[in-house]
Amino acid sequence: MEQLLSKQSAVFSRVDPYVVSDYVNEHMGNHRLQLPRTKVSTSSLMHRKLAGLDMFRISYGSDVRITSPGLETFYHLQMVLLGQCLWRCHSHEYHLRAGDIFLINPDDQVDLTSSSDCEKFILKVPSSLLLSICGNQDWSIPKEGLRFVKAHYRMADLEGFSDLLRLVCAEAEVTEQFPGMHGHYTQIVASKMLALMETNLVRLKLGSTHAKFDQIVDYIERNLKGSLSGDELARQANMSTRSLYGLFDRSVGMTPNRYIRQKRLERVHASLSDVSSKYRNITELAMEYGFLHLGRFSEIYRKQFGELPTETLRRRCD
Repeated sequence: MEQLLSKQSAVFSRVDPYVVSDYVNEHMGNHRLQLPRTKVSTSSLMHRKLAGLDMFRISYGSDVRITSPGLETFYHLQMVLLGQCLWRCHSHEYHLRAGDIFLINPDDQVDLTSSSDCEKFILKVPSSLLLSICGNQDWSIPKEGLRFVKAHYRMADLEGFSDLLRLVCAEAEVTEQFPGMHGHYTQIVASKMLALMETNLVRLKLGSTHAKFDQIVDYIERNLKGSLSGDELARQANMSTRSLYGLFDRSVGMTPNRYIRQKRLERVHASLSDVSSKYRNITELAMEYGFLHLGRFSEIYRKQFGELPTETLRRRCD
């Protein structure tokens, strides 16, 4: 995970850990640091901002315990890059190692004990950003608010998410800033968190006891940037997955997932072809519609339209 921030994002290198702790209190969230009395340690920290997101890479160089009563209006996604970390949360203990991700809700008490060789990447996400995504994608928020109910993941289980984080970190380190494009990246990151990680959200229903095909198609068109799958459509349409697949086979001769992918490709193609489109960056556009593996995206785009996305964009610009 060397791509998750580079030395050019360094704020501190081999300094007193309490210096880093003061910076963390100011920029990441209020916490208390506990260190062994007899051990001298040196700490390092990297930090970048991208629109509403904050990204940190931090190591304390010593066994350390960090506690906090809560994160107030932010969610913290933390990834262990090196070493080990013990996380005590809601009477559970999680023994985390390199490649593990855990997510801390704003009202969760924080109690983390890290090994001396532990290094972590931390993504700080405003609750307002996630709530705006919920509104845009027809998620119904319970009275208690948005919560990530499954706390612990392996990075390998979150398809494409590591590639997305690397891309966002690289964009944050680019000298030339593009605020509009960075806003899109933050929306994509927040959307992927809601799509890949288990929450207490409920998708608003399609609006009928047993949805008809045209209602399902309209729902797909309105939510192409959101989390869509055959299984989820079946739940929304109040029918079994088998019935939904049968409906799509009779109506359009393909599976729901293939239909969704085709419609997303068509939307990307339309945006790349439209001279009035705001999109000038293929990577940004592809990721907004859920295509995180860009090499694979280019190949299926070529099969669909007979040319690469770069060729479509070039024709528009000529």
